[in-house]
Amino acid sequence: METYDVVVVGARCGGAPAARLLAEQGLRVLLLDRAARGSDKLSTLYIHQPGVAFLRAWGVLDEIRATGAPPITEVTYRVRDVVLRAPGPFVGGGNEAYAPRRADLDEVLCRAAEAAGVTVVHEASVTELLDEQGRPAGVRYRRAGRWQQARADLVVGADGLRSTVAKLVSATPYAGHPRLSCCLYGYWAGVDASFEQHQSDGLWVGVIPTSGAHLVACYFRQSEFACVRVDVEGAYDRCLRTAAPSVAERLAGAERIGRLIGMGDQQNYFRTASGPGWALVGDAGHHKDSLTARGITDAFVQADLLARAVADAGSLRPARLDAHLAAYARERDRRMMPFYRSTLAVARLDVEAERLAELRRVAGSPELCARYGAAVAGVLTPEEYRLHDAALAP
Repeated sequence: METYDVVVVGARCGGAPAARLLAEQGLRVLLLDRAARGSDKLSTLYIHQPGVAFLRAWGVLDEIRATGAPPITEVTYRVRDVVLRAPGPFVGGGNEAYAPRRADLDEVLCRAAEAAGVTVVHEASVTELLDEQGRPAGVRYRRAGRWQQARADLVVGADGLRSTVAKLVSATPYAGHPRLSCCLYGYWAGVDASFEQHQSDGLWVGVIPTSGAHLVACYFRQSEFACVRVDVEGAYDRCLRTAAPSVAERLAGAERIGRLIGMGDQQNYFRTASGPGWALVGDAGHHKDSLTARGITDAFVQADLLARAVADAGSLRPARLDAHLAAYARERDRRMMPFYRSTLAVARLDVEAERLAELRRVAGSPELCARYGAAVAGVLTPEEYRLHDAALAP
């Protein structure tokens, strides 16, 4: 049996940074992932400015730029007759967002973990937790047809929406909400577009520049999922022509790369983030509708919070570790909950008269546009944005 201080399950945008940050504290860390190295993943790709600040601080931003993902410094939001252009806020030395392909991003993060001393193993499926006096003491996993075990004082689940670790520790779900949207993603080459969002009642189109192409995402209400999945091409075309006719015109002269990919399982939940000897980061512990594209940035935040909690504990002895893991869970909820609620409001895809009037007023003020961009990026909480906006109201 191999012995480590920490086993992290899931080697993508939550697990790889968490593993690296823990290894930099001098801990022996094993990072496992069920997928093959370099595999892709369905994702909005977008990393908000606070997430990019982490990449800059972790010393990997130049590698992200080298993937070919262009810097994104402004978002254009169109709804009916309103056109709002919001600049990206400056965070940690820059105002760029990026949307690298997930295979590229996850590989950069895994290499950084390895450089910090993490042992990274792909195509390894965790099936059980080892138990020692009623708390996790490592994992049992299968790789290349062989069963292996790794002992550890801390097990971190970063294994996504259908987290095995969350199931094995019986992490309690709470603050759940019914699914609100479903979506279709397509990649297009030869598109003349920056970062754009277009909305009409019940529909939303996002255009995101990435490496060598644009991701064009069409969102529908969850109630339409059965119809969308029956006629994927027709639904995608209808959404573009209704919500974003200017995008539809530009795509007529572009080339789609590959097939359309759909997602109907847009779950909204929190799960208990920690317990005796275990913690969850990223989608394993919290997931919300992808329409606001907060998943990657939130995973970075949680990885950083967890690493700080372990550092503050100063020891992996149960009494100290568990108390600081509980503090991590509380801080995660404090940080994530406001954006969870605002995402639920946006993902209903309603164009209400009051909301339209607000956007029209914001579009007419450079100061309010800048604050709107800061709120979208997560620099301002929705409450901070609303309080300032109310103060400027006539």
